Amino acid sequence: MVQDSPHTFHIPVMGLAFSIDTPLKVARFGISSVASLSDDALLECTRQHYSQLYQKPYIPITTKEEDYRAKRVTAFLNLTDELVAQQVQEMRRQNFTPDSDLTKYFTLLPDHSPLKALYLQMQQAENPPQKQELQQELRAAVVAGSIDVNIMTKLDRVNYGKDGEPLPQEYTDALAALRGFAQSTVRSSVVFSAGMNMRLYGYLDQFPCFLPDAKGEFEKKVIIKVSDYRSAMVQGKVLAKKGIWVSEFRIESGLNCGGHAFATDGYLIGPILEEFKRNRGALREELYSLFSAALAAKGIHVPVVIPAQRLTVQGGIGTAQEDIFLKQHYGVDATGWGTPFLLVPEATTVDEPTLQQLVKANQEDLYLSPISPLGVPFNALRGTSSELQKNQRIERGKPGSPCEKKHLVSNTEFTDEPICTASRKYQRRKLEQLQKMQLAPEEYKAEEAKVLAKECLCDGLATSALLLFNMSKKAATKAVTICPGPNLAYFSGIFRLQEMVGHIYGRFNALNHTYRPHMFINELKMYVEYWKKKKDEQLEDLTDKQLKYLQSFRSNLQDGISYYKLLLPTLFKDQLDRQAIMLDELLDYEEQLLFGNVENAVAM
Repeated sequence: MVQDSPHTFHIPVMGLAFSIDTPLKVARFGISSVASLSDDALLECTRQHYSQLYQKPYIPITTKEEDYRAKRVTAFLNLTDELVAQQVQEMRRQNFTPDSDLTKYFTLLPDHSPLKALYLQMQQAENPPQKQELQQELRAAVVAGSIDVNIMTKLDRVNYGKDGEPLPQEYTDALAALRGFAQSTVRSSVVFSAGMNMRLYGYLDQFPCFLPDAKGEFEKKVIIKVSDYRSAMVQGKVLAKKGIWVSEFRIESGLNCGGHAFATDGYLIGPILEEFKRNRGALREELYSLFSAALAAKGIHVPVVIPAQRLTVQGGIGTAQEDIFLKQHYGVDATGWGTPFLLVPEATTVDEPTLQQLVKANQEDLYLSPISPLGVPFNALRGTSSELQKNQRIERGKPGSPCEKKHLVSNTEFTDEPICTASRKYQRRKLEQLQKMQLAPEEYKAEEAKVLAKECLCDGLATSALLLFNMSKKAATKAVTICPGPNLAYFSGIFRLQEMVGHIYGRFNALNHTYRPHMFINELKMYVEYWKKKKDEQLEDLTDKQLKYLQSFRSNLQDGISYYKLLLPTLFKDQLDRQAIMLDELLDYEEQLLFGNVENAVAM
């Protein structure tokens, strides 16, 4: 296992706003987190807010400036980097009093941490000179968590100049964000999510910070978020052939996660982790071979030692026992805990009304929704202010949202330049088209519902920060969309940072009294429901291709169930009651798959 941080977990990217300033809240405690670079306007607002808060000079970067998007990313990250360094320096000067951040730094650490042992030794030291010496050693050992960033590869809009002509490709959203990160002072990682973007991947080697130095070290690292082993292998090879090393594969459950849900073809997280465990070493060696050849061809020094390559996992983890099992059985280096931190104001940025909705949310309030303009299932919360605003617009006969930021534009059905399916412009035209088609009433209602379901995520996912920073001027910008994973149903309350970190390390229980199946079962349930829905949607006009897809999907789920049956004695050692409960759950979902047999349904 590879260990870069004093902690064994990280806080993943959440929406646009919810983790935008998380590094400024938790990095000084050694906790790594990820901020989204999708919305440069939000980055600029966040920079303005914290510049004023810390009394730093602030010069606005307007949209009239050339390359403003990259410049905003760089300025935001530089300020964050500067402030975190300042926080750490101030913390090192503090005394080890019960309420100081310095004491908090060490009490938050996992119990098995060598630094935690040193801290406890210092507390027990009776000799004053020895105690002082240990305190100085502890102060010197303080390191900040990583200020990592996320670029969603699918959000790579082409931008246009004042003359209406497309700008060169380096000004697309994703490439500009990458350039802004590369030119910043942070020594951290960029997380690529949502699949492969060849234009973006081909741009990486333009920046020496992503290439190894003479010591074989990287100023900035690349993390790929993947949902299965094949994706890791394919993307890893593409980058290695360009001389780019993937320093971490971040495995995320396809469905049991927050935000956009990129379902696998029925492959479950347990078998996926098993495949990584079995092939991890071979994958690293194969990528190193390609990486070395690419560097040599470019005349760049090839590291003699294979660079480190971390393996982490996230999506639906809810107990210290699950966390420990993932590390011990599959050998993952760290875990990602996202959704539960939405209930921790010390770590995330959620406005008070939305926070209260999260606290009260149960399983029925959390659903895999069709609201994303990207056409990808999106884990969401019912009853948000954004949903209310959307419905009010529909009732007034003015469906759709004004589209100002345009980050999710993709549809060219009615226009040459892509527009967003949540926009007023698209929905008005699409509904007019449907009305002219003279569909049967039920069919029209179904098609209309698909159009009206879409929400403006550009605004909705950014609003929380604007509200808390007192930068939301118009009523239209006060509607919040939030994207918790289904795991939220098992946490109720507002927690302190110490409590949630304590929960991760088994020192505190943040779970409510709702029965919580194991994370493997929760994901299996979501996949079985997803398969059933796909089957019902396609059954009337089932093509051979769709039939093969559904059959393969079900077969993969059945293989996953068989894998979990064999894993039970290892998963719950000497806990026969837990084994029996999970076996019953597995048998239930196995029966649902057999009962929902596609071939039988087609025959009927």
